[in-house]
Amino acid sequence: MTDAMNTMEIGSTSTSIELGSKFIQWGLGLFVLGFLAGFIPILHYIHGAVAGDIGHAFMKNMTLWWGCPAVLMEYALKTGGLGMAVIGLCYRVLPRADTSAPISGTESKAPMICVVGLVGAAIYAGVGYVVCNMIWPNFYFAHNETGKDVWLTGQLVGIAVYVYGIYFAFRAVTRDHASTAS
Repeated sequence: MTDAMNTMEIGSTSTSIELGSKFIQWGLGLFVLGFLAGFIPILHYIHGAVAGDIGHAFMKNMTLWWGCPAVLMEYALKTGGLGMAVIGLCYRVLPRADTSAPISGTESKAPMICVVGLVGAAIYAGVGYVVCNMIWPNFYFAHNETGKDVWLTGQLVGIAVYVYGIYFAFRAVTRDHASTAS
């Protein structure tokens, strides 16, 4: 139990193998969360079908699947989770120039920066949708640029935090691999 607790602590990483494990664990967890979020659009359309809102255009137009507000976060969680898992595999597989060299502070926090970004964006997507819908009724489906901009900007901030974390990890992996290749 103590090893599992240490693996999840922020900044507790001391080796590239541990850091890679963190990226893989969190990445796969976020991928599964994205997979589960993928059922939201299906439920959205089942609800529409039960309510009788199916018209000729609905049955013929596959682009209406993009009409569900959960699709953006579904894809962000899936691709973000897979990106973290790949970075984790790079930490575990690619050799480091100096295996005894400690992991830098920012680099060791990179997995949690990524997690905070993606989870924050997902929470904002849900809560922000409800709040924006209270302020601008039916903002997502009606022509309301302000509501959509507010809602999408909040998600963009979370995704930007994720990219910030990935940037530090990617920079470290490529730097360490380049120094061993030469």
